[in-house]
Amino acid sequence: MNKQWLAAMSLAPILGATQSVLNACAIAGFSVMLIALHQAAMSPLQRWLEARSRILASVLLAAALVTCLELSLRAWALPLYQALSPYPALIAVQCVVFQYVQDGRRRWRDIARLLSGFAALCITLGICRELLAGWAGLHLATLLPGAFFLLGLLLALYNRVCLRRAPLRRQGKR
Repeated sequence: MNKQWLAAMSLAPILGATQSVLNACAIAGFSVMLIALHQAAMSPLQRWLEARSRILASVLLAAALVTCLELSLRAWALPLYQALSPYPALIAVQCVVFQYVQDGRRRWRDIARLLSGFAALCITLGICRELLAGWAGLHLATLLPGAFFLLGLLLALYNRVCLRRAPLRRQGKR
């Protein structure tokens, strides 16, 4: 796993806040929106700030954005805020990790591709968990261990379908 995927995927919001399709869409939308706003606000500050100041500004900006999100959720969407409980606050960690790993080398197209992949993973996991819990009667899917199993199955499916096999001359050698 490379640094880009480390920045794009945070397991706590993905696994904890995707019990339903609504929660999955909400956490994916909030994450994409806040990370994009954080990147847009930090990009002009990159050349004026030193490394230490850049990290401090990134943490303060991420905390301010997440606080605004939580206050607006409490004011206008209290049931959604209660369903997501601690997970919107963890988006600040995603913003800071994304900024730290990225280091100003990325273009907006790459950032948009990473964030859309993250959103697609959240929504896919939410759909699968809701289908397994509602239609198949597998209530383990709504709990966190079920989310781990389902994420493992989705990653195995992705590896099976999308990744190429190693050539025969390279298999079994170190």
